Amino acid sequence: MQSVFRLLAAVMAIAVFFGAADFAWAGLGQPSPWQLGLQESATPVMTDVIWFHDLLLWIIAGIVILVLALLATVIVRFNARANPIPSRTTHNTLIEVIWTVVPVIILVVIAVPSFRLMFFQLNTPPADVTIKATGKQWFWTYAYPDHGNFEFDSVMLRDDELKPGQPRLLSVDNEVVVPVNKVVRVQTTAADVIHSFTVPSFGIKIDSIPGRLNETWFKATREGMYYGQCSELCGRDHAFMPIAVRVVSEEAFAKWIEDAKQKYAGEVRAPATVAAKAQDRGSETQPDR
Repeated sequence: MQSVFRLLAAVMAIAVFFGAADFAWAGLGQPSPWQLGLQESATPVMTDVIWFHDLLLWIIAGIVILVLALLATVIVRFNARANPIPSRTTHNTLIEVIWTVVPVIILVVIAVPSFRLMFFQLNTPPADVTIKATGKQWFWTYAYPDHGNFEFDSVMLRDDELKPGQPRLLSVDNEVVVPVNKVVRVQTTAADVIHSFTVPSFGIKIDSIPGRLNETWFKATREGMYYGQCSELCGRDHAFMPIAVRVVSEEAFAKWIEDAKQKYAGEVRAPATVAAKAQDRGSETQPDR
């Protein structure tokens, strides 16, 4: 009985903690303070990811409640005081069939939608826009091979470079721009070590590996700014190579493409200089090394 009271006290303490904290549901395109759940969906893939996540959450919650009830029953009914003469039963065919068949049914319920979601993620439809993202220490280089084949570097902004409304550690000097309601193919690789191209609201996360070209896709259904980060431990400044994607109308995208061709076509890039710039910005953001 004492164990039951301890368990109830622990549950109450957890409830008080969650009730006192200022939690909020995650926003769209970027993390929110004390957020709960995944970021809001901006693509069909992410919509399915959230649905599958919620399904698993209900299944796991049911399993936890069942196991907790069984433990409480055992503690109350089968302790030495309440049951001084224990049963010597060693086999129960019905129970053994149940605890074999039920987990199989649960796994099938999980497997069917997970296979469907995996196929949806990996089967890239015909693309309207192709972007090549190359991970470097510690910044990203983007190319638009289907729209003039220009490329540019994207480096995180320092705190003193931020404009009002720009999130710290996520804003960059050159954003990726894509059209709304268009299929965007993302081809990604790396120039040095393994990175990972991740944008939570798009439901994409794929490794960028030197010497290998990986591919994913998304179709943003809402205009706005969407942020991500390298999700691979790629080195000292791993936390300081964000991803910023601006989703705009088709007309605005066409105009940006023409401007970008002129802006980046004649730009002479010095990789060592850009890398040093990115490293300096990461170093300045960290208060102590």
